[in-house]
Amino acid sequence: MMSVLHERAKVKKENLYEVVGDHDYRINNFLDDKYEPRPIHEILQDAYSVLGQERSYSVFSGNCEHFVTELRYGKAHSRQVRKAVEMGVAAGISFGVLAYAVVKIFGSNNKEKQTQ
Repeated sequence: MMSVLHERAKVKKENLYEVVGDHDYRINNFLDDKYEPRPIHEILQDAYSVLGQERSYSVFSGNCEHFVTELRYGKAHSRQVRKAVEMGVAAGISFGVLAYAVVKIFGSNNKEKQTQ
């Protein structure tokens, strides 16, 4: 949360079980069918090279999902951001259609009243 507020994040190495506790988790290499994963030794070398560094953080262009997909595939990608953008666009279109319908329905009645 502090990373979001300060637009900075520190790269840390922590034990998985300390992070997730007793919650469910799963490994999701969702881009393996789209991109070839980099060799493990390169991923680890790059990950260790940034340990302890403070880096810029942006929910939309540089979040933790971007970070790990760039390590694994060499390409920063965030499915979370893509889905949020898609939902925002869909909501905007829905609102626009609804607003158009309201104007057509109620706007027509107002014009009819004005001409009477």
